[in-house]
Amino acid sequence: MELRTLRYFVAVAEELHFGRAATRLHMSQPPLSRAIKQLETEVGALLFARSPAGVTLTPVGAVLLDEARALLDQADRVRVRVAAVAGAATLTIGILGDGTDPGITRLAAVFRRSHPGVDIRIRDTDLTDPTCGLRAGLVDVALTRAPFDDTALTVRELRTDPVGAVLRADDPLARRDHLKLADRRWFQFPQGTDPAWQSYWNGGKPREGPVVRVVQECLQAVLWNSTVGLAPLGHDLPETLAAVPLVDMAPSRVVAVFNDGDTNPLIRSFIEIAGAVYRR
Repeated sequence: MELRTLRYFVAVAEELHFGRAATRLHMSQPPLSRAIKQLETEVGALLFARSPAGVTLTPVGAVLLDEARALLDQADRVRVRVAAVAGAATLTIGILGDGTDPGITRLAAVFRRSHPGVDIRIRDTDLTDPTCGLRAGLVDVALTRAPFDDTALTVRELRTDPVGAVLRADDPLARRDHLKLADRRWFQFPQGTDPAWQSYWNGGKPREGPVVRVVQECLQAVLWNSTVGLAPLGHDLPETLAAVPLVDMAPSRVVAVFNDGDTNPLIRSFIEIAGAVYRR
């Protein structure tokens, strides 16, 4: 099994849709389908149950997904450690899946101009790890949102965003000027997700609803199941959805995070530049 093929498999397993997985991987769908079929041949079993409605993981696929994630995380750790020993001018940045934030685009442009010789590596992570791989040693610095367990981490606040309830555009509540947290069907994060992070996005108490790992899954849960999602206001949403400001929800804090005691000058420079960019 090649690591690249395992990355393909994980993308399909998380998206449960070959088209979306191909888009996420920046490739066309036919070679992705061929790679998954070849992997199934190597494994000797079907990894996905296919139907006109989409795909679902088979029991074999579910086992492979756990193992593949562990292998890929280990491979990332190896690359980070080897680069550190070699003394390469490399900075690995973990980014929470929040690609619509214009601050990231501005920060990338300014940091590139300030450090043209640095090899920047990006690790995009899902909603289950708000530290973006920082605790696992997969990244040098994380650009994410608080709150989460910040033990042994240094957190620098960059900006706060008001939060809104994400609803179907045809939901009667979508016509309101503002809302309070309601006892409607929400969503849940998988077991093992940081408790402080989970509590914040669930409005401070346990909720019932579908389990989601990525922003897209949360939005689809709103669209298909009429659940209530949450999102920072000002971010683009599909026309079928709407965000209504919440008056009893604490703002979401955009933060830059690194490990306590890390003296890497590139990290310090990143934190300083991020602070300046987000204050504009």
